[in-house]
Amino acid sequence: MSAPKVGIFGLTGCAGDQLQILNCEDELLRIAERVEIVDWVMARSQNDSNTPLDVAFVEGVVATERDLAYLKSIRARSRTLVALGTCAVWGGLPAMRNELPREVLRREVYAGGAEFLDTREARPATDFVPFEFRLPGCPIERHEFLRLLNAILCGGKPEFLNVPVCWECKTRENLCRVVHYKEVCCGAMTRAGCGARCPSHGVPCAGCRGPVEEPNYDANITMFQDRGISWVEIARKMEAFSAPVWMKLGLEREHARERARGGRS
Repeated sequence: MSAPKVGIFGLTGCAGDQLQILNCEDELLRIAERVEIVDWVMARSQNDSNTPLDVAFVEGVVATERDLAYLKSIRARSRTLVALGTCAVWGGLPAMRNELPREVLRREVYAGGAEFLDTREARPATDFVPFEFRLPGCPIERHEFLRLLNAILCGGKPEFLNVPVCWECKTRENLCRVVHYKEVCCGAMTRAGCGARCPSHGVPCAGCRGPVEEPNYDANITMFQDRGISWVEIARKMEAFSAPVWMKLGLEREHARERARGGRS
């Protein structure tokens, strides 16, 4: 029986998630024994761009018409498609300023002469085609990638923590950045999996892994307000990595509510 054929691809982004896969030094040889990587520009000089794929991983956002066409071609040739990283899943940093018109961005960045760009509003890859799995992270966590890959190869579904970063923070016995330091920390709203890395080093969570499923918004708003922290401050910080999904959730209404209550902006 032939090994499953795998492709790893990047749209507009920093390629940090692909680099994390390459950083799995101790496991790469075992991965190579189980799969056949046929298309990965970052790691191979000779690639097959036509062969059907059993599994494809895609990182980055759709920010150009070329990105969109490329994504659709990957979807068409893949049995299982995985969104890799926060950009692909939630929009990431490239999507944080979509309120600015494309022509303004072209003018400010290139100062003219940018007609060659086929730019479009930056959106997560998950907005355009169906994905079987989504693995957030900025960048992804190597142990989560390995668990996901192993589950796919075994025909199963990976189990990941469905709790906020606060849960991991408590298990590491960190002092809460909100309660004890009155800092704008997004741990209560952000999905776990990073081991509360930032709070463990004295840095508030910036929400880079995207929102946890079914967060208790009302309780969190109350907690922030009791410590003199505006909900707008939290929302704006979360929007740095997951602006499109916050708009989908209708949290712009919470912005308006907070401003009406006289919250700081």
